[in-house]
Amino acid sequence: MQVTRSVASSARRAQILDATIAVVAEEGFARATFARIAERGGLSSTRLISYHFAGKDDLVAALVEHVVAGIGEHVGSRVSAADTARGRLAAYVEGVVSYADTHRAPMSALLQVAMAGAGGSAMDAPSDLSHLERILRGGQEAGEMRSFDVAVMATTIQRAVETVPLALQADPDLDCAAYARELVELFDRATRAEGRSEP
Repeated sequence: MQVTRSVASSARRAQILDATIAVVAEEGFARATFARIAERGGLSSTRLISYHFAGKDDLVAALVEHVVAGIGEHVGSRVSAADTARGRLAAYVEGVVSYADTHRAPMSALLQVAMAGAGGSAMDAPSDLSHLERILRGGQEAGEMRSFDVAVMATTIQRAVETVPLALQADPDLDCAAYARELVELFDRATRAEGRSEP
């Protein structure tokens, strides 16, 4: 019986998160009231949201954690499959861009939350910058990448991929595969050690 309740509770939380993502992505963070989310999710009462989340801050933090976990799973599997630092960097860039393309509502919602300065401690979790920095330092140590300021390069790469949801809002027909290839080429040229050939 407890297992059944747990499954039902998880399903309800997922339903609420999906509705929250849809409202934030389509209507903006400011319009994401419990009433609007309940309406979008087909919930009979906002009390169903309050039962699962302590308040809007808690709900938004859960949204951020949910989307970030999805990105991590999508990108992490690609990165771990690469056997060189340059390959891992390419996999990271391609992974983030492809996730933004195939998960447009969650990425748009995450962007809206970030722009609103919301999300609480969930937005302060260890960022992708630390993962990028490890890839870049590993590339330098292996001699695959030239000497450069790792923090500056990681920030530049991260900001480049973070703009993809905005680019998709401006141009929904954007060729994300071509966009990713251009970024991979750009950052491979910017980081690779002198004398290293094309991958």
